[in-house]
Amino acid sequence: MQILSVQANNAAVPPAVPPAVPPAVSTDVALPPPRLDEIECVFVALSHEARRHVVQLLSHFGGELPSGYLAKRFAHSWPTTTRHLHVLEAAGLVSVRREGRNCVYRLERDRLRHVVGGWLAMLDPPTPEQTWRSSGPRSVMKGQQQ
Repeated sequence: MQILSVQANNAAVPPAVPPAVPPAVSTDVALPPPRLDEIECVFVALSHEARRHVVQLLSHFGGELPSGYLAKRFAHSWPTTTRHLHVLEAAGLVSVRREGRNCVYRLERDRLRHVVGGWLAMLDPPTPEQTWRSSGPRSVMKGQQQ
């Protein structure tokens, strides 16, 4: 599979707008860590190169792009692009807004950050309180009495 360059058709490229990064929302209630099925769904969606490319396109061009613009960026057929967009939508990484016959896809940055960031947080080393220690004897050697 060959992916076309983002700059392949400069006339169709939306103006370069810095990505809209929402300010950190401070809430008193922390989100629960992502469930394993959520993590699996997101990582399966991101496992294909074309879907990662769609996420990057949406991220770099302001978060919302029409489906036709996205489809022009790839060498594969329109139905293949549509299938990739549906996988991303099912994982909650993009949302779709219909405008007549057109669809506009929007990157769900908060969902992406929550699931991927939550997974990365699971890789942090445990604190002493989180480290499991056996309450029983460490080992019993053959022939030794307790």
